[in-house]
Amino acid sequence: MKKLFVVLIAAVLCSPVFAQSWDDVKRDRLNYLTGEGWGETIDEADQQALAALISKISVDVSQNFEMLEGESRNGDAEEYKKYIENKISTYSNATLTNTEILILSNEPDAHVARWIKRSEIDRIFEGRKAKVLEYVGNAEKGEQKGKVDDALRNYYWAFTLLKTIQHPGEVRYRTDDGQEHTLVSWIPEKINEIFESLSVIVTSRKGDNLELYVTFKDKPVTSMDYTYFDGSRWSNIYSAKDGKGVLELAPGAPGENLQLKVEFAYKNEAHIDREIYSVINVVKSSSFRKSYLTVKGEVDKSTAREVMHVEKTTNAMATNTLRRLDDETAIRADIDKVVAAIRNRTYGSVSDLFTADGLDMYDRLISYGNAQIVGTPNYSIYCNGDRVVVRSIPMSFSFARGIRKSFVEDVVFTFNTDGKIESLAFGLDDIATKDVLTKQAWPETARMAIIEFLENYKTAFALERLDYIKTIFDDNAVIIIGKVAKVAPSPASENQMTLNNTVITRTRVTKEQYLKNLERCFDSNEFVNIRFANNDIIKAGKGGEIYGIQIKQDYYSTNYGDTGYLFLLVDINEPQAPMIKVRTWQPEPDPIDGLYDISHF
Repeated sequence: MKKLFVVLIAAVLCSPVFAQSWDDVKRDRLNYLTGEGWGETIDEADQQALAALISKISVDVSQNFEMLEGESRNGDAEEYKKYIENKISTYSNATLTNTEILILSNEPDAHVARWIKRSEIDRIFEGRKAKVLEYVGNAEKGEQKGKVDDALRNYYWAFTLLKTIQHPGEVRYRTDDGQEHTLVSWIPEKINEIFESLSVIVTSRKGDNLELYVTFKDKPVTSMDYTYFDGSRWSNIYSAKDGKGVLELAPGAPGENLQLKVEFAYKNEAHIDREIYSVINVVKSSSFRKSYLTVKGEVDKSTAREVMHVEKTTNAMATNTLRRLDDETAIRADIDKVVAAIRNRTYGSVSDLFTADGLDMYDRLISYGNAQIVGTPNYSIYCNGDRVVVRSIPMSFSFARGIRKSFVEDVVFTFNTDGKIESLAFGLDDIATKDVLTKQAWPETARMAIIEFLENYKTAFALERLDYIKTIFDDNAVIIIGKVAKVAPSPASENQMTLNNTVITRTRVTKEQYLKNLERCFDSNEFVNIRFANNDIIKAGKGGEIYGIQIKQDYYSTNYGDTGYLFLLVDINEPQAPMIKVRTWQPEPDPIDGLYDISHF
């Protein structure tokens, strides 16, 4: 049926009426810019037509294209023209939305025409301007929460997109205090301010393995990525979390003064955003001298003691509203054994401390990258109902494929009533945890259930726990996946919305379809990791303990990555059995509905 519909559309577009209108458009050079393409397939011909159109647009706008610092229009005129053309070409994939398309002849001798009104040219830059502002807003949120990685990535990607806008000097941003800033100068200032606010020390060294303590504005950094120079090359990317970071020196590498570079460009992660990916390899890169940090290789013992005290105090403050365990002796002894087993790689020596399900998760954990304990854990132990939770066992994980990244996660262990470890999870960062715990209007059981749910949710993807994911989705759950199609060939259907020539497709899938897709994803990747950049939680006005959770999510795997907005409507009336009623994912806000939230359901 779908194929027949496409054929009918193509037949209509090839009619003499439309062919005549194309001739009129092509002759009217005063009002239109045009491009034509030929090929064996419609797609091949369309790409040629777009390329031809882009070439004409670039010529038309090149004289008005402002260059930013580090970009020169001196030298070869042809080289400059090509640079501008390359910038314009980044608008061709789903972002060049206000062009018209006409299929003049069908496959296998396809002939496609593209055109745009000259009056519409300025509008091709408006969508990207909006995206720049969105990235800057996300950067500010990241900076406020100490998420240096999110802040730097969003600022830099915004700055990179800014270089492809016709008049970048006119783009301004209003901060929460009401001040307006010109982004071409303000963004580099903000990036340098972040670098100047960072501090890194060594708190422990065992052979070539160093443990770092990273602060941002004198507080433990929530998250930050970095590399180091071993004398001959730069390392893979490491990730610090809640102040904790690691470093593995190459054999024979100098260890006195270490040169670190704070990651800010994230070129290896650009594939999570198709628009960024198309731009970042076209525009000239920006460099920041202040991104390089020199770290003394020796252990700062006094500071290390202060760090341990701060961590212990912080953990106590985070859980001071929760019921503490009367006697922690047995639990501490067991978790000490687990930590020692992981540190010494004698994993099987503690198998008797786990339930069957807990042991399965433990086996998956130690197989997830090169798992290592970081530092000396400062446990936080409290009761969650009739179970006991142990938080803050920092572990590092590294992967040799894909984005080649090492990162730190705080692992949370949960003991059942028999004193066996029944589950484990990657903990939320300290700020996210505190955000939930301080919602005093919500019942404590609901607050703890939300934290546990979010931690189990992100961990289930990392450890490929398809069985768990199956249990948390209602059989009749509304699961909506949104994506942006290239061109609307016909009026949108009831599950689509159009914006210019772009189709925003909302696809609803069943629980079974979603799980099958997920299983294929797990089978084809060495690792999966999801990161919550921002999350907002709202309690429903009726229905008891029902919560809407809106998350800015970054998804990474060996072969794929994306970024977008995740919304979950979760029923927590049974705290031990949370149930997802609605799951939606959007690559970007809907042009009409914006971001899905609890008000839509």
